[in-house]
Amino acid sequence: MNMIKKTVSTALLDKLRESALSVVPVALLILLSCATPFVSLTARELCVFIISTIFLILGIAMFNLGADMAMTPMGEHIGTGLSKSKKILVLLLVSFLMGVFITIAEPDLSVLAGQVSGVINSRVLIVTIGLGVGLFLLLGVIKIVYQKDQSSLLLLFYLMIFTMVSLLYEREKQPFLPLAFDSGGVTTGPITVPFIMALGVGIARSIGGKKAQENSFGLVALCSVGPVLAMLILPLFSSGSVVYELPDYSMVSSFGRPLLNVVITISGEVALALALIIFFFMILQLSVLKISRQRLIQIFVGLVYTLTGLVIFLTAVSVGYMPVGFHVGQELGQAGGSIPVIFAFILGMTTVLAEPAIHVLNRQVEDVTDGNVSKRQMMIALAVGVGLSVALSVVRVMSGFSVLYYLIPGYIISLALSLFVPGLYTAIAFDSGGVASGPLTSSFVLPMVIGFCVSVRGVEGIMENAFGMVALVAMTPLIAIQLLGFRALVAKHGREKTAMRRIFSAEDAEVIYFNWD
Repeated sequence: MNMIKKTVSTALLDKLRESALSVVPVALLILLSCATPFVSLTARELCVFIISTIFLILGIAMFNLGADMAMTPMGEHIGTGLSKSKKILVLLLVSFLMGVFITIAEPDLSVLAGQVSGVINSRVLIVTIGLGVGLFLLLGVIKIVYQKDQSSLLLLFYLMIFTMVSLLYEREKQPFLPLAFDSGGVTTGPITVPFIMALGVGIARSIGGKKAQENSFGLVALCSVGPVLAMLILPLFSSGSVVYELPDYSMVSSFGRPLLNVVITISGEVALALALIIFFFMILQLSVLKISRQRLIQIFVGLVYTLTGLVIFLTAVSVGYMPVGFHVGQELGQAGGSIPVIFAFILGMTTVLAEPAIHVLNRQVEDVTDGNVSKRQMMIALAVGVGLSVALSVVRVMSGFSVLYYLIPGYIISLALSLFVPGLYTAIAFDSGGVASGPLTSSFVLPMVIGFCVSVRGVEGIMENAFGMVALVAMTPLIAIQLLGFRALVAKHGREKTAMRRIFSAEDAEVIYFNWD
């Protein structure tokens, strides 16, 4: 037990360092912007923002530690245990239910749901997206078990998505489109991704086969498709026009009872979501998994960290980050000109450069590609890509055109590249969409874009013009990783061709003749 405490303490310090590197650059950017004529925050707002930053760092650190200790081992144990038991139907049922339960507990989804509660009931939205993730996690497990091709499945499902898009236009439900595509980005968040990726690794290792490494990836990609389809189907059953109600972005009036009420409400919601996961996991533990006592203690300690971290994270977001992001966006809207676009580009670059998961992704891609795609190349591509995504979102708010003008060409390029690069590149690229759209994207950048939209176009333009930003950020790695992979393959082919040309063009004097007598 003392060893576990020592290990957890060391790991928590590492996570605190990582989360500080993630949050502090964005906080410093906001504080520096207050020294310009374009952004001004009152002393009270600055105080709340700084305190929220400290708690946000603590919340993300504890939450990420809990995910490493609980969600990742749970996913791997479930995947390995049920695969070895050869009970495929049980594996599929468990995958579906765990996909639903894990998604319900996803903090990024809760943040998004709170910002559209005036249009769609938060619980309806979360459950609908949860069902979408559960169904497509089931399909992803089927893909691994029967070793189906990832690219062909993605082509099929994205064709279905754009068929649904045309149907929504026909029914005049297009205001829901940006929100539907955003749901795919926020679902693949810090609690869902570790579990789903670990589940895929556990199943792929147990089943084996020639494509075991490739099959370890791709589950997250399919699970990000499910919410989009689910949210495109949901408006077909609604009637009337969309009237967006702006959520309350004001800060709490004091650090007394109002703050306590926020903490109590969030704690109840998080505890209920995690209780579903714990209950279902215990049934599996008693019937199939039989995990050792020490490992089980570690998982439950991780769940405590997950619960605590989630409550602190969501409280800091509600109290400080969303109100400040919204306020900054409103003031940038009044600044006009190119200032908002430049600020959005810098904010996007800062967010992705500071995201710890991005550095893990870069190392992973460098290892998988044997150094053909370096960490530096990946970082530059993703930083520029995410910066452009946020900047283009601001341009779209200013111009008022549909998000499909970005998404359709982007997904056509992504899916076309998947036909030319190895399946492993495609699987990693589509899995990585949720990595770029980290916790700060939905909790700070999206409220900023909403505030900017309120200032430029009014509340009635938010659904069609502000939402869609998360989808653009999530789309960046799809193109970046596959383009870098394609470039690496072309370069490798060029080197091999040059080497062969040199061999065949060698002079006769350099040829060695063997005497076989």
